[in-house]
Amino acid sequence: MFCYEKRLQYPVKIKNPNPNTAKLVISAFGGPDGELGASMRYLSQRFAASQSEVIGTLTDVGTEEYVPLCYQ
Repeated sequence: MFCYEKRLQYPVKIKNPNPNTAKLVISAFGGPDGELGASMRYLSQRFAASQSEVIGTLTDVGTEEYVPLCYQ
C-alpha cells in the first residue's frame, strides 16, 4: 500500500531560504493540528470503536491523512 522511493517527485531548487515560511509548513504537517496529528487521532480512535463500519471508516480516513505526508 505504501511505496518508499528515495527521490523527489519534482526537482527542488531553493534560491532564497525563508525560515518563517519553513516554520509554517512544518507546523501544518507535524504540528498539533497538522496532518500527522490528525492521522494518529483517527488511527488510535479505531481501536475504541465497536462497529466494523466505523473501524473501517476511521482506518480509511486516518490512512488518507497520513498518505500525503509520504509524498511531500
